[in-house]
Amino acid sequence: MTDRAKIVRRDFGKLCTGIAGGLGVGGLLSRSADADELSVETGSPLDDSYLEKGLNALARAHHMSSMAGHLGASLIAGYFIGKQRPSLEPEVFNGIKDDLGRVIGGKSVFGKKMSKLSKLTDAELFDAFPKQKSDESLIDGIAEGLEKSIDQPRQSGHNVIFASLAIRALKEHPRFATPAVVDGILKLMALFENQTPGNGYYGKKKGRIYGNKIILPDEDGTPEYDDIEGMVTAVLDEAIKLTPETHRIGYGGLVHVINHSAAIVNLAADGYTDLVPRAIRSHRHHLRLWRNLPNVADEKGPLQVSKFTPYTADYWTSGSIPYDRALLTHRVKTMFGFDELAAAVDQEARENAAYDKLRFLM
Repeated sequence: MTDRAKIVRRDFGKLCTGIAGGLGVGGLLSRSADADELSVETGSPLDDSYLEKGLNALARAHHMSSMAGHLGASLIAGYFIGKQRPSLEPEVFNGIKDDLGRVIGGKSVFGKKMSKLSKLTDAELFDAFPKQKSDESLIDGIAEGLEKSIDQPRQSGHNVIFASLAIRALKEHPRFATPAVVDGILKLMALFENQTPGNGYYGKKKGRIYGNKIILPDEDGTPEYDDIEGMVTAVLDEAIKLTPETHRIGYGGLVHVINHSAAIVNLAADGYTDLVPRAIRSHRHHLRLWRNLPNVADEKGPLQVSKFTPYTADYWTSGSIPYDRALLTHRVKTMFGFDELAAAVDQEARENAAYDKLRFLM
Protein backbone atom coordinates (compact mmCIF):
# COMPACT_ATOMS: atom_id res chain seq x y z
CA MET A 1 0.00 0.00 0.00
CA THR A 2 1.30 3.45 -0.86
CA ASP A 3 2.19 5.82 1.96
CA ARG A 4 -0.50 8.20 0.79
CA ALA A 5 -3.16 5.50 0.80
CA LYS A 6 -2.15 4.50 4.34
CA ILE A 7 -2.41 8.10 5.51
CA VAL A 8 -5.86 8.56 4.01
CA ARG A 9 -7.18 5.30 5.41
CA ARG A 10 -5.62 5.69 8.86
CA ASP A 11 -6.89 9.23 9.22
CA PHE A 12 -10.30 7.80 8.45
CA GLY A 13 -9.80 4.99 10.95
CA LYS A 14 -8.95 7.34 13.79
CA LEU A 15 -12.19 9.21 13.15
CA CYS A 16 -14.17 5.96 13.23
CA THR A 17 -13.84 5.49 16.98
CA GLY A 18 -16.74 6.59 19.11
CA ILE A 19 -19.52 4.39 17.75
CA ALA A 20 -21.21 3.33 20.97
CA GLY A 21 -24.67 2.64 22.26
CA GLY A 22 -26.07 2.55 18.74
CA LEU A 23 -25.04 6.15 18.03
CA GLY A 24 -23.91 7.26 14.59
CA VAL A 25 -20.56 8.83 13.83
CA GLY A 26 -20.00 12.46 13.05
CA GLY A 27 -17.09 14.04 11.23
CA LEU A 28 -15.89 11.02 9.28
CA LEU A 29 -13.35 11.63 6.56
CA SER A 30 -14.94 10.94 3.18
CA ARG A 31 -12.82 8.52 1.20
CA SER A 32 -14.63 9.43 -2.00
CA ALA A 33 -13.18 12.92 -1.79
CA ASP A 34 -9.71 11.41 -2.18
CA ALA A 35 -10.53 8.58 -4.56
CA ASP A 36 -9.80 10.39 -7.80
CA GLU A 37 -6.51 11.77 -6.52
CA LEU A 38 -5.43 8.34 -5.33
CA SER A 39 -6.36 6.68 -8.61
CA VAL A 40 -4.31 9.19 -10.58
CA GLU A 41 -1.33 8.71 -8.28
CA THR A 42 -1.30 4.94 -8.10
CA GLY A 43 -3.06 3.59 -11.17
CA SER A 44 -4.19 -0.03 -11.24
CA PRO A 45 -2.61 -3.15 -12.76
CA LEU A 46 -6.13 -4.53 -13.29
CA ASP A 47 -8.02 -2.21 -15.60
CA ASP A 48 -11.59 -0.96 -15.29
CA SER A 49 -12.94 -3.89 -17.29
CA TYR A 50 -12.51 -6.09 -14.20
CA LEU A 51 -14.59 -3.67 -12.16
CA GLU A 52 -17.33 -3.47 -14.79
CA LYS A 53 -17.49 -7.24 -15.27
CA GLY A 54 -17.52 -7.76 -11.52
CA LEU A 55 -20.49 -5.44 -11.12
CA ASN A 56 -22.30 -7.14 -14.01
CA ALA A 57 -21.81 -10.52 -12.34
CA LEU A 58 -23.01 -9.24 -8.97
CA ALA A 59 -26.11 -7.87 -10.67
CA ARG A 60 -26.89 -11.24 -12.30
CA ALA A 61 -25.96 -13.44 -9.33
CA HIS A 62 -29.57 -13.57 -8.12
CA HIS A 63 -30.36 -15.73 -11.15
CA MET A 64 -28.20 -18.43 -9.54
CA SER A 65 -28.05 -17.98 -5.77
CA SER A 66 -26.92 -15.54 -3.10
CA MET A 67 -23.55 -17.31 -3.05
CA ALA A 68 -23.04 -16.66 -6.77
CA GLY A 69 -22.17 -13.14 -5.67
CA HIS A 70 -18.71 -14.54 -4.93
CA LEU A 71 -17.83 -14.45 -8.62
CA GLY A 72 -18.38 -10.77 -9.29
CA ALA A 73 -17.11 -9.72 -5.87
CA SER A 74 -13.75 -11.38 -6.54
CA LEU A 75 -13.19 -9.30 -9.69
CA ILE A 76 -14.04 -6.08 -7.87
CA ALA A 77 -11.64 -6.96 -5.04
CA GLY A 78 -8.92 -7.82 -7.56
CA TYR A 79 -9.29 -4.43 -9.18
CA PHE A 80 -8.95 -2.63 -5.85
CA ILE A 81 -5.84 -4.55 -4.84
CA GLY A 82 -4.12 -2.56 -7.58
CA LYS A 83 -5.20 0.61 -5.78
CA GLN A 84 -3.95 -0.65 -2.44
CA ARG A 85 -0.61 -2.03 -3.59
CA PRO A 86 0.29 -0.81 -7.09
CA SER A 87 3.94 -1.83 -6.62
CA LEU A 88 3.34 -5.54 -6.10
CA GLU A 89 5.53 -7.73 -8.27
CA PRO A 90 4.16 -8.62 -11.72
CA GLU A 91 3.93 -12.28 -10.74
CA VAL A 92 1.38 -11.37 -8.07
CA PHE A 93 -0.90 -9.54 -10.47
CA ASN A 94 -0.48 -12.30 -13.02
CA GLY A 95 -1.51 -14.79 -10.35
CA ILE A 96 -4.55 -12.71 -9.44
CA LYS A 97 -5.54 -12.45 -13.10
CA ASP A 98 -5.16 -16.19 -13.48
CA ASP A 99 -7.44 -16.78 -10.48
CA LEU A 100 -10.04 -14.41 -11.90
CA GLY A 101 -9.78 -15.96 -15.34
CA ARG A 102 -10.61 -19.31 -13.76
CA VAL A 103 -13.58 -17.73 -12.00
CA ILE A 104 -14.96 -16.34 -15.27
CA GLY A 105 -14.28 -19.68 -16.94
CA GLY A 106 -16.55 -21.61 -14.59
CA LYS A 107 -14.06 -23.08 -12.11
CA SER A 108 -15.63 -21.52 -9.01
CA VAL A 109 -17.66 -23.76 -6.72
CA PHE A 110 -20.17 -20.93 -6.20
CA GLY A 111 -21.52 -20.53 -9.73
CA LYS A 112 -23.25 -23.03 -11.99
CA LYS A 113 -21.78 -25.91 -9.97
CA MET A 114 -23.91 -24.81 -7.02
CA SER A 115 -26.94 -23.74 -9.07
CA LYS A 116 -27.36 -26.41 -11.72
CA LEU A 117 -30.88 -25.25 -12.63
CA SER A 118 -29.69 -21.78 -13.61
CA LYS A 119 -30.08 -20.98 -17.30
CA LEU A 120 -26.94 -18.85 -17.18
CA THR A 121 -23.36 -20.08 -17.34
CA ASP A 122 -20.72 -18.56 -15.12
CA ALA A 123 -19.20 -16.70 -18.07
CA GLU A 124 -22.57 -15.16 -18.97
CA LEU A 125 -22.81 -13.51 -15.57
CA PHE A 126 -20.03 -11.14 -16.65
CA ASP A 127 -21.56 -10.06 -19.97
CA ALA A 128 -22.33 -6.39 -20.55
CA PHE A 129 -25.89 -5.16 -20.02
CA PRO A 130 -27.66 -3.18 -22.75
CA LYS A 131 -26.41 0.39 -22.67
CA GLN A 132 -28.21 2.61 -20.15
CA LYS A 133 -27.67 6.06 -18.72
CA SER A 134 -26.02 5.94 -15.32
CA ASP A 135 -27.64 7.50 -12.26
CA GLU A 136 -25.42 8.05 -9.22
CA SER A 137 -28.47 8.66 -7.01
CA LEU A 138 -29.33 4.96 -7.29
CA ILE A 139 -26.29 3.85 -5.27
CA ASP A 140 -27.84 4.65 -1.87
CA GLY A 141 -30.53 2.10 -2.67
CA ILE A 142 -27.99 -0.71 -2.20
CA ALA A 143 -27.39 0.39 1.39
CA GLU A 144 -31.15 0.55 1.90
CA GLY A 145 -31.44 -2.98 0.57
CA LEU A 146 -28.63 -4.16 2.86
CA GLU A 147 -30.31 -2.58 5.88
CA LYS A 148 -33.08 -5.18 5.72
CA SER A 149 -30.65 -7.99 6.60
CA ILE A 150 -27.87 -6.24 8.50
CA ASP A 151 -28.91 -6.96 12.10
CA GLN A 152 -27.95 -10.64 11.91
CA PRO A 153 -24.93 -12.30 10.28
CA ARG A 154 -26.18 -13.72 6.99
CA GLN A 155 -24.24 -16.47 5.28
CA SER A 156 -20.97 -15.57 7.03
CA GLY A 157 -21.44 -11.85 6.40
CA HIS A 158 -21.76 -12.11 2.64
CA ASN A 159 -24.65 -9.66 2.52
CA VAL A 160 -22.38 -6.94 3.91
CA ILE A 161 -19.34 -8.09 1.90
CA PHE A 162 -21.11 -8.02 -1.46
CA ALA A 163 -23.00 -4.78 -0.81
CA SER A 164 -19.90 -2.97 0.43
CA LEU A 165 -17.82 -3.97 -2.60
CA ALA A 166 -20.61 -2.88 -4.96
CA ILE A 167 -21.05 0.46 -3.20
CA ARG A 168 -17.34 1.22 -3.20
CA ALA A 169 -17.03 0.33 -6.88
CA LEU A 170 -20.02 2.48 -7.86
CA LYS A 171 -19.09 5.42 -5.62
CA GLU A 172 -15.65 5.61 -7.20
CA HIS A 173 -16.90 4.85 -10.73
CA PRO A 174 -20.49 6.16 -10.88
CA ARG A 175 -20.64 5.70 -14.65
CA PHE A 176 -21.35 2.03 -13.92
CA ALA A 177 -24.36 2.86 -11.70
CA THR A 178 -27.03 2.00 -14.26
CA PRO A 179 -30.59 0.93 -13.37
CA ALA A 180 -29.91 -2.64 -14.55
CA VAL A 181 -26.79 -3.04 -12.39
CA VAL A 182 -28.27 -1.50 -9.24
CA ASP A 183 -31.59 -3.33 -9.60
CA GLY A 184 -29.76 -6.65 -9.98
CA ILE A 185 -27.66 -6.01 -6.88
CA LEU A 186 -30.82 -5.14 -4.94
CA LYS A 187 -32.30 -8.48 -5.97
CA LEU A 188 -29.14 -10.14 -4.68
CA MET A 189 -29.51 -8.30 -1.36
CA ALA A 190 -33.10 -9.50 -1.08
CA LEU A 191 -31.92 -13.12 -1.17
CA PHE A 192 -30.13 -12.60 2.15
CA GLU A 193 -33.11 -11.32 4.13
CA ASN A 194 -34.08 -14.70 5.59
CA GLN A 195 -30.72 -16.46 5.42
CA THR A 196 -29.04 -18.12 8.41
CA PRO A 197 -25.59 -17.11 9.70
CA GLY A 198 -24.23 -20.11 7.80
CA ASN A 199 -23.20 -23.31 9.52
CA GLY A 200 -20.35 -24.81 11.47
CA TYR A 201 -18.85 -28.26 11.82
CA TYR A 202 -19.27 -29.55 15.37
CA GLY A 203 -17.42 -32.84 15.06
CA LYS A 204 -18.17 -36.25 13.65
CA LYS A 205 -21.09 -37.00 15.99
CA LYS A 206 -22.96 -33.71 15.55
CA GLY A 207 -21.90 -32.81 12.01
CA ARG A 208 -22.85 -29.42 10.59
CA ILE A 209 -25.33 -27.23 12.44
CA TYR A 210 -26.79 -23.91 11.26
CA GLY A 211 -25.78 -20.96 13.39
CA ASN A 212 -29.35 -19.97 14.23
CA LYS A 213 -29.67 -23.32 16.05
CA ILE A 214 -26.63 -22.68 18.26
CA ILE A 215 -27.01 -21.25 21.77
CA LEU A 216 -23.82 -19.40 22.64
CA PRO A 217 -22.56 -19.12 26.23
CA ASP A 218 -23.17 -15.87 28.08
CA GLU A 219 -19.43 -15.39 28.50
CA ASP A 220 -16.87 -16.84 26.10
CA GLY A 221 -13.96 -14.42 26.29
CA THR A 222 -14.77 -12.66 23.02
CA PRO A 223 -13.68 -9.03 23.34
CA GLU A 224 -16.44 -6.47 23.68
CA TYR A 225 -16.40 -3.90 20.89
CA ASP A 226 -18.81 -1.34 19.53
CA ASP A 227 -16.61 0.73 17.22
CA ILE A 228 -14.40 0.26 14.19
CA GLU A 229 -11.10 0.24 16.06
CA GLY A 230 -12.30 -2.31 18.59
CA MET A 231 -13.61 -4.58 15.85
CA VAL A 232 -10.42 -4.38 13.79
CA THR A 233 -8.23 -5.01 16.86
CA ALA A 234 -10.27 -8.07 17.78
CA VAL A 235 -9.99 -9.51 14.27
CA LEU A 236 -6.25 -8.91 14.02
CA ASP A 237 -5.77 -10.56 17.40
CA GLU A 238 -7.69 -13.64 16.22
CA ALA A 239 -5.37 -13.90 13.23
CA ILE A 240 -2.31 -13.58 15.45
CA LYS A 241 -3.54 -16.48 17.62
CA LEU A 242 -3.85 -18.89 14.68
CA THR A 243 -1.88 -22.12 15.08
CA PRO A 244 -1.91 -25.30 12.98
CA GLU A 245 -3.00 -27.23 16.06
CA THR A 246 -6.36 -25.43 16.21
CA HIS A 247 -8.60 -26.27 13.27
CA ARG A 248 -12.12 -24.84 13.23
CA ILE A 249 -14.48 -25.37 10.30
CA GLY A 250 -17.50 -23.22 9.63
CA TYR A 251 -19.07 -19.78 9.35
CA GLY A 252 -16.66 -19.01 6.53
CA GLY A 253 -13.63 -19.37 8.79
CA LEU A 254 -11.47 -16.44 9.79
CA VAL A 255 -11.33 -15.48 6.09
CA HIS A 256 -14.92 -14.31 6.32
CA VAL A 257 -14.55 -12.78 9.75
CA ILE A 258 -11.82 -10.62 8.15
CA ASN A 259 -13.81 -9.81 5.01
CA HIS A 260 -16.98 -9.09 6.99
CA SER A 261 -15.16 -6.57 9.16
CA ALA A 262 -13.42 -4.98 6.17
CA ALA A 263 -16.81 -4.50 4.53
CA ILE A 264 -18.04 -2.64 7.62
CA VAL A 265 -14.95 -0.41 7.56
CA ASN A 266 -15.76 0.48 3.96
CA LEU A 267 -19.45 1.10 4.66
CA ALA A 268 -18.36 3.70 7.20
CA ALA A 269 -15.84 5.21 4.79
CA ASP A 270 -18.51 5.52 2.13
CA GLY A 271 -20.76 7.47 4.46
CA TYR A 272 -23.26 4.89 5.71
CA THR A 273 -22.44 5.47 9.36
CA ASP A 274 -26.01 4.87 10.47
CA LEU A 275 -25.59 1.20 9.51
CA VAL A 276 -22.24 0.72 11.24
CA PRO A 277 -23.31 0.15 14.89
CA ARG A 278 -25.82 -2.50 13.79
CA ALA A 279 -23.29 -4.10 11.47
CA ILE A 280 -20.66 -4.24 14.23
CA ARG A 281 -23.07 -5.98 16.63
CA SER A 282 -23.81 -8.54 13.92
CA HIS A 283 -20.09 -8.99 13.24
CA ARG A 284 -19.38 -9.73 16.89
CA HIS A 285 -22.03 -12.46 16.79
CA HIS A 286 -20.31 -13.87 13.68
CA LEU A 287 -16.97 -13.84 15.50
CA ARG A 288 -18.50 -15.56 18.55
CA LEU A 289 -19.98 -18.33 16.41
CA TRP A 290 -16.57 -18.98 14.89
CA ARG A 291 -14.67 -18.81 18.21
CA ASN A 292 -17.06 -21.31 19.80
CA LEU A 293 -16.52 -23.96 17.15
CA PRO A 294 -14.74 -27.08 18.44
CA ASN A 295 -11.17 -27.85 17.49
CA VAL A 296 -11.40 -30.75 15.02
CA ALA A 297 -7.68 -31.09 14.31
CA ASP A 298 -7.67 -34.65 15.68
CA GLU A 299 -10.31 -35.61 13.11
CA LYS A 300 -9.49 -33.37 10.14
CA GLY A 301 -5.78 -32.82 10.65
CA PRO A 302 -3.93 -29.59 11.45
CA LEU A 303 -4.71 -26.31 9.74
CA GLN A 304 -2.98 -26.04 6.38
CA VAL A 305 -0.23 -23.44 6.15
CA SER A 306 1.31 -21.94 3.04
CA LYS A 307 5.02 -21.11 3.00
CA PHE A 308 4.42 -17.62 1.57
CA THR A 309 1.68 -14.99 1.59
CA PRO A 310 -0.05 -14.22 -1.74
CA TYR A 311 1.32 -10.68 -1.74
CA THR A 312 4.72 -12.14 -2.75
CA ALA A 313 5.87 -13.49 -6.10
CA ASP A 314 7.17 -16.64 -4.37
CA TYR A 315 3.62 -17.63 -3.45
CA TRP A 316 2.54 -17.66 -7.10
CA THR A 317 5.73 -19.18 -8.55
CA SER A 318 6.22 -21.91 -5.92
CA GLY A 319 4.33 -24.50 -7.93
CA SER A 320 2.12 -25.33 -4.95
CA ILE A 321 -0.68 -22.76 -5.11
CA PRO A 322 -3.68 -24.15 -3.20
CA TYR A 323 -6.97 -24.10 -5.08
CA ASP A 324 -9.01 -25.93 -2.48
CA ARG A 325 -11.18 -24.35 0.24
CA ALA A 326 -12.91 -22.22 -2.40
CA LEU A 327 -9.79 -20.09 -2.68
CA LEU A 328 -10.41 -19.00 -6.27
CA THR A 329 -12.80 -16.33 -5.07
CA HIS A 330 -11.71 -15.94 -1.45
CA ARG A 331 -7.97 -15.48 -1.87
CA VAL A 332 -8.29 -12.17 -3.69
CA LYS A 333 -11.10 -10.88 -1.45
CA THR A 334 -9.04 -11.65 1.65
CA MET A 335 -5.96 -9.91 0.24
CA PHE A 336 -8.13 -6.85 -0.31
CA GLY A 337 -9.98 -7.17 2.99
CA PHE A 338 -6.91 -7.57 5.17
CA ASP A 339 -5.30 -4.43 3.78
CA GLU A 340 -8.50 -2.45 4.37
CA LEU A 341 -8.39 -3.49 8.01
CA ALA A 342 -4.69 -2.80 8.44
CA ALA A 343 -5.08 0.70 7.00
CA ALA A 344 -8.03 1.56 9.23
CA VAL A 345 -5.99 1.51 12.47
CA ASP A 346 -2.51 2.64 13.46
CA GLN A 347 -1.21 -0.55 15.09
CA GLU A 348 1.82 -1.53 13.04
CA ALA A 349 3.18 -4.29 15.29
CA ARG A 350 -0.22 -5.97 15.51
CA GLU A 351 -0.73 -5.62 11.74
CA ASN A 352 2.64 -7.23 10.96
CA ALA A 353 2.01 -10.16 13.29
CA ALA A 354 -1.43 -10.76 11.78
CA TYR A 355 -0.11 -10.36 8.23
CA ASP A 356 2.30 -13.26 8.75
CA LYS A 357 -0.59 -15.49 9.80
CA LEU A 358 -2.39 -14.99 6.47
CA ARG A 359 -0.32 -17.99 5.36
CA PHE A 360 -2.68 -20.08 7.51
CA LEU A 361 -5.67 -18.94 5.46
CA MET A 362 -4.45 -18.86 1.86
